[in-house]
Amino acid sequence: MAEAPVEHDLCTRIRRSEQALMAHHEAVLRTYGLTMTQYTVLLALSREGGMSGSQLARSCGVTQQSMSSVLTNVETKELIHRQTSPVHAKVQIATLTDQGRALLDRAYQEVVILERTLTDAFTPSEHAALCELLERATTVLVQQTRHATVPPVA
Repeated sequence: MAEAPVEHDLCTRIRRSEQALMAHHEAVLRTYGLTMTQYTVLLALSREGGMSGSQLARSCGVTQQSMSSVLTNVETKELIHRQTSPVHAKVQIATLTDQGRALLDRAYQEVVILERTLTDAFTPSEHAALCELLERATTVLVQQTRHATVPPVA
């Protein structure tokens, strides 16, 4: 097989970038006592307001079981408050506490440094092109995942 080395593969490059991004964020967030998923929950709640566990699970890309554990942990830290939904008695709606918003604001100020540094590494046209290309790549990856999970027709 005379193909380019695997490090020239696009999927490998995307994965390496994602791993570097996650390693950076995890290192920053660890200083605030947060995991990446906990931070993502706080961020989602700050942007969307109250959300159910299933909504947060979808937003964060984790299972409902994992989200249940995450929500218990951030509630124990008094970063969120959960109350029964006025629409459905079995659904708990999570909202940020003042303490959660303050911690998120502090953590976000450090996380955004990387965003600004990455943005500054490209010209405005390169930045726009990279964003468009990454969106296109994400669309292809999602489509291929859907195809991979559909059983073949016999």
